[in-house]
Amino acid sequence: MNMAPKQQKEDANRKSTCILAVETSCDETSVAIVRDGREVLVNLVASQIETHKAFGGVVPEVASRQHVECITLLMEQAISESGVAPEELTAIAVTEGPGLVGALLVGIMAAKALAFALDKPLIGTHHIAGHIYANRLTEEIQYPAIALVVSGGHTEIVRMESEGRFEVMGQTRDDAVGEAYDKVARALGYPYPGGPHVDRAAQAAESAVPLPRVWLEEGSYDFSLSGLKSAVLNLVNQSRMKGEEVDAGGIARGFQESVVEVLVGKAIRAVHEFGAKQLLLCGGVAANGGLRSELAARCAAESITLAIPPMKYCTDNAAMIGAAAHVKWIHGEVSDLYIKGEPGMSLEGWSVGASGAR
Repeated sequence: MNMAPKQQKEDANRKSTCILAVETSCDETSVAIVRDGREVLVNLVASQIETHKAFGGVVPEVASRQHVECITLLMEQAISESGVAPEELTAIAVTEGPGLVGALLVGIMAAKALAFALDKPLIGTHHIAGHIYANRLTEEIQYPAIALVVSGGHTEIVRMESEGRFEVMGQTRDDAVGEAYDKVARALGYPYPGGPHVDRAAQAAESAVPLPRVWLEEGSYDFSLSGLKSAVLNLVNQSRMKGEEVDAGGIARGFQESVVEVLVGKAIRAVHEFGAKQLLLCGGVAANGGLRSELAARCAAESITLAIPPMKYCTDNAAMIGAAAHVKWIHGEVSDLYIKGEPGMSLEGWSVGASGAR
């Protein structure tokens, strides 16, 4: 990530921006055009769920090939539907990491080619920063803020003292929340992707099967879900060995209540401990109904300002990448054409002013 010239930075602060963003980190190909980091002119998403459903999960090589098939068409369609001429674009943004390296490379190469052809700046963007800044597509973020990031590959509590600056306070030590949901869903016989099925079953169940809460050491903001997942698998296996019917709904509710209680409890504690003005819910699991309702209730009871993106901006999409890239642009930071896919890209290293850390 290079610092833009002083004049470019001054221009960025004065003028409206119109960023074309590309997201191909996993199994959704998405292209969006976002004005001023907030106004979504167009946000196109081509999902691969039906393709990967046959395998019970994402197959990286298949995902990459499907990105190749549709990325150019989506870029053309986005420009056409937005009414923005290519020369009117301010910059091209693309997810640089984390994600599946093959999938990332498809989007990066397409974005590089477009940036080079149009002679526009390129902004390599962090996928999780995108999930966090998806909240800005509907309302302003108040700093300092705490972000609870919950997705298929990430479970983190992130502290943000100011715009574009991130500090990871806690993270999962094993499974991410979305990953645990999919594994539990598979054990209960639900199809992929399993998270929504477990959520619906949990909310429909009349009672919950008791399951442990994993708080870890006193004061820790880390998470651990492997033990809870194993407890679910043991219940399912014991029922089957005894020839009993598996109480899928009760187990789903018990699992969800355990997960939600720990996520909400630690997020609320972080807000109080660090004096945050706002709590942000981010990531694909932010679409979970049980989590959204419990977090909203706790925040209302404790007078905490809560921001949750609309459902369409919770799962992977390019609009969120455009919103995060706008932050880099207004601080005068852009990338060069030598960026490559970074599966383990650091969120803190992507922070504004921390480019050298990468």
